[in-house]
Amino acid sequence: MIVRRHFEVGETAVTIVAEEELVSYAKRSIFDSRQEIMSFIERDGFFKVTFDPYDEPESAPAIIRRMCDAARAANVGPMAAVAGAIAEAAVLAMVDQGADHAIVDNGGDLALVLNRETAVGIFAGTSSFKGLAYMVPPTEGIYGICTSSGMVGPSISLGASDAATVFAKDVSLADACATALGNLVTSDADDVLGDAVGTISDISGVDGCVAMIGERMAMRGKVPDLVRCDDTRCKVSERYL
Repeated sequence: MIVRRHFEVGETAVTIVAEEELVSYAKRSIFDSRQEIMSFIERDGFFKVTFDPYDEPESAPAIIRRMCDAARAANVGPMAAVAGAIAEAAVLAMVDQGADHAIVDNGGDLALVLNRETAVGIFAGTSSFKGLAYMVPPTEGIYGICTSSGMVGPSISLGASDAATVFAKDVSLADACATALGNLVTSDADDVLGDAVGTISDISGVDGCVAMIGERMAMRGKVPDLVRCDDTRCKVSERYL
């Protein structure tokens, strides 16, 4: 049976949606990922604070390398990819145990594998975009839907977006690029929004992106269908984002 479990450790607060017997694998993965990242930060505190791409040593753990690769592609600091990297590893741990439908929502950064169409609800603060969801089709492998905001949540953003969302097969990349997109959305002017989504959608590996600010929305690339959350299809699914 698919269950929904909230789980917190340190600064990490996640919602896990999966078969009940698989949730413990996701939790174990989150503990392990956090330990690897914290141990690396203890050796080099600059990794945690830099807003620029970071060249990791060859000895860096795999999760650090994934974060750094994503940060270089998005031209941001590696911690911009931390939530997505942790979520991705947790879903992979469940997939390794046979999961074909599982979601880890790490503060609005989602890693998921889906065997059926699923509604991913949108939370864009006080903007006009309420009661909407992305209808995400079944996935081929793990997929990332990651969101940054200059108005909602504790994450650092240099922009003013209510929600800056990126879709990609690489969850760490989606997370880093969502931060980059949020940084670029400094106003609701047409040219600012157009340049922002154009820049991020051109990054290799990004499927599509959406920026929301006030009453304005811009999107580019391959984005799941947007539906009202009172749509019948949406009523039968959880809202995750």
